[in-house]
Amino acid sequence: MKHIVVFSGAGMSAESGLKTFRDNGGLWENYKVEDVATPQAWAKDPEMVLHFYNLRRTQLFKAKPNQAHFSIAELEKKYKISVITQNIDDLHERAGSTNVIHLHGELKKVRSERHTDLIYQWDKEELHLGENCELGFQLRPHVVWFGEEVPMMELAFRVSQTADILIVVGTSLNVYPAANVVNFVPDNCINYLIDPKPPIYNTVSNFSILKAGAEEGMRILSQKLNA
Repeated sequence: MKHIVVFSGAGMSAESGLKTFRDNGGLWENYKVEDVATPQAWAKDPEMVLHFYNLRRTQLFKAKPNQAHFSIAELEKKYKISVITQNIDDLHERAGSTNVIHLHGELKKVRSERHTDLIYQWDKEELHLGENCELGFQLRPHVVWFGEEVPMMELAFRVSQTADILIVVGTSLNVYPAANVVNFVPDNCINYLIDPKPPIYNTVSNFSILKAGAEEGMRILSQKLNA
């Protein structure tokens, strides 16, 4: 069974109505990234950070997977599928994908601010100051902030090394180290890029490019792969 690695980014979630900061002048819901998505922001104003992620979690509870998510999940009937995503939502899982690696964390999980291995499923829309882990330390979003290490990166690289087919969808390949995933696939890997405005640089010189959004591009590519 051939192994398809899907590398997805914010463009996937955007088609489900979840906004991306890169499409809003460097803002998420009118918040500056450095004010809500860095360790410094957490140290300075944890209440603001929690409020910001509460807003995002509320959006996620209302959002639904789009057809691109379902197309990827459907490929599991014929291929081994590994999804490596930069997104912190659970839309891939809700669409039926069973092997998802979240590089930047998960919005529906929280963890101890002191003990990074104490991670909890969080199915409520809000998290507040005073809600602590079992050892008494404040819970924070289970999200990789700018300036923090990406703990799942090494696993993503190992998975990429076994790919027969790589599908890049919904990402500009501008966020590092995540974008390095494309450099770890084998030389004989067949590479596809789905993007309405594909980048023009050497990273994608060996890609077949589908100039389309996530839903349309995955529909076209799924038909080809299932033919």
